[in-house]
Amino acid sequence: MITVIGSGAGADAGSWAGEPALVVDVRGDELTTGELDLIGKHAAEGGTRAVVRALGDPGFFGVVRTLERRFGSRALDVRPGPAAVGVAFARLGLAWDDAVVADGSELHENALDRAVNVCRAHPKVAVLPGPGVGPAELGAELLHRVTSRTLVVFSALGDPFRERFERVEPAEAMCRTWDGVSLVVCLDESRAEGTAPAVTGPLRGPGRWALPDREFGATDGSVLPYEARALALARLGPRAGDLVWEIGTGCGAVAVECARLGAAAVAVEKTAAGVERIRANTAAHGVEVRAVHGVAPTVLSHLADPDGVFVGGGGRELKAIVLAAARRARRAVVVAVTALEQVTPVRSALESCGFAAEGVLLQSQRLLTLPDGSSSMAPAAPVFLVWGTR
Repeated sequence: MITVIGSGAGADAGSWAGEPALVVDVRGDELTTGELDLIGKHAAEGGTRAVVRALGDPGFFGVVRTLERRFGSRALDVRPGPAAVGVAFARLGLAWDDAVVADGSELHENALDRAVNVCRAHPKVAVLPGPGVGPAELGAELLHRVTSRTLVVFSALGDPFRERFERVEPAEAMCRTWDGVSLVVCLDESRAEGTAPAVTGPLRGPGRWALPDREFGATDGSVLPYEARALALARLGPRAGDLVWEIGTGCGAVAVECARLGAAAVAVEKTAAGVERIRANTAAHGVEVRAVHGVAPTVLSHLADPDGVFVGGGGRELKAIVLAAARRARRAVVVAVTALEQVTPVRSALESCGFAAEGVLLQSQRLLTLPDGSSSMAPAAPVFLVWGTR
């Protein structure tokens, strides 16, 4: 048996003083291959107990996942202490059942981007710091990408003598050197006091999506019909930690839907009236979407690299916009056009950037109720959707 103890769990390695014991203290959140081999060897020996000491709750972004993968859950005796995230929110007097936790300690090239995107999309986020993902880096990225955020930086969390925390704005966090950071909480304090969720755990999606066209206040036909929007969202696949661009639809319907599904979103629009409509739709649906007033593809150079891009509308710059988006998108680009002659240039632009391109013409008949109560059908405007995936 391998006993895993979290700090504050009311037990320590001395509990097994009467029997041979291997005691391993976890540095950070991981064990080395050599330590894992040693733990396995001792656990397999009769009468020998391996004890792993970790911080807080080792099953919450901790070492339990590594041990479970190596030895199986039946070999583990886990005795958790208070989770660092729970302790941090307790210090702030905030409930954390609706908080999102982003692991910045994951060693991959997009760790900072994903942590920042979660902070952009959600009002209450705890970030576990890692190399290149700390208060200064978060502050630098958030400063220019959101209107209002507060960072609460915890140091030596759980230590009765050294623990401290302080609230800072992103601009201040960016300009300071930070040592011994245990956790960073990112708050949009205007939205932090949400309603209690019925279910916690993996991020929950909205109760409905591909919302009716009327919910975006566009009476000039600028909204992508919900039939086409449903497929566009399916091909974009927005999720927590992603960044999605919407370019040129005038009302931000796709960006708002992506934000409702947990992604960070940017809506690019060349008209001032369109930008105001995007902001109104963002507020109406209670999400965070950054509205950028400018002309694509020029304005795109100032944006962070996206995971997915939706391009609507058309015009002479369509192929240049698709090329600019496809060169930077990590996963998917979806383009809506209304004319057949636009399909081939869009497809060739996607394929020239290494995407596998597909497409479909969507034609639908919407159910209508006539004045006498009978039913009829009305055709919706046809839409060509062309998409590329890496």
